[in-house]
Amino acid sequence: MSTTSGLLLLLGGARSGKSALAVELGRRHDGPVTFVATLDPFDDELTARVGRHRAERPDWPTIEEPLDLAAALRRADGLVIVDCLTLWINNLLQRGDTDDEIEALAVGTASVAAERSEPTIVVSNEVGLSVHPETPLGRRYRDVLGRVNQRWAARAQRSLLLVAGRAVRLDDPADVLRP
Repeated sequence: MSTTSGLLLLLGGARSGKSALAVELGRRHDGPVTFVATLDPFDDELTARVGRHRAERPDWPTIEEPLDLAAALRRADGLVIVDCLTLWINNLLQRGDTDDEIEALAVGTASVAAERSEPTIVVSNEVGLSVHPETPLGRRYRDVLGRVNQRWAARAQRSLLLVAGRAVRLDDPADVLRP
């Protein structure tokens, strides 16, 4: 993807290479880059993970925003990397938002991202390919995130699925079904 404009959605499982690709695209961008982090580290392991991730990427300005992603996108300069929707949805569920509220927020926030004049790269996990969650909350999380990913993909100029560090382009089904 050219990083000159548009919204790029990077989907994949854990350790699939989506965040690494986002950072590499940021490194190749000829202009400012802002990193938006949605993780709210609530224990020592997560705090250490945040430190490792910061050390792995260039010294870009970082906006730490676990809830109001639209406001973070509006404040950010240049190419924006959002890592990640998966944790953002977790934060909204923990706050007590309903499924409908989360989906509406996702639609509005995806619009903010898609309408930026600078490129936006958004990372999210594809959790629908894993084992069936045992708990009602796990199933709810999987279902909400799946719908949120669909909303973001609908607004994205391009969506990629990453597996083992390789990317597969995700086409709009309407385009595939056209004669």
